[in-house]
Amino acid sequence: MATPLFTVNTHRHDPYRTFKFQLLIDGRPVAGLKKMGALKRKTEAIKWRTAGDPSRERVLPGGTSYEPFVLEQGLTHDPVFENWANLVNNIEGDAAMSLKNFRKDLVLNVLNLQGQVAISYKIFRAWVSDYQSLPDLDAGTMNTVGIQSITLQHEGWQRDVAVPEPAET
Repeated sequence: MATPLFTVNTHRHDPYRTFKFQLLIDGRPVAGLKKMGALKRKTEAIKWRTAGDPSRERVLPGGTSYEPFVLEQGLTHDPVFENWANLVNNIEGDAAMSLKNFRKDLVLNVLNLQGQVAISYKIFRAWVSDYQSLPDLDAGTMNTVGIQSITLQHEGWQRDVAVPEPAET
């Protein structure tokens, strides 16, 4: 017998969808968030061989790095991306940079189709390395939504195991 995919909702056969999610910055959901890049990490492989065993190479885990990810938001009056980007680098110069507040811990919630938090991740010490305030503007396109984006560097993530699988009706 196959291992059940869900422990609470044993009737469920389908995995969670990727279009229902929310990201919390400073404890508040980001308004109009359209897309978030994947959380990815990579551990360097170190090849090693002993002098007594020259015919076989071993592979050991080395340092781990976390890839940056991109957030895309529909162009609105919500200043969350711009305000955060300004904490890292500001037109007013170095004195306007916030060494205290430019790194933020985030919460990513994956929601089920009923809008309940199903899986949650804590993302540690993220900061804005790239900010796009406006997309290309083109008077010849009427059916295009303006998107602004930020690229976030971070120091890893951890699943919040305190968030239980919600009971679905």
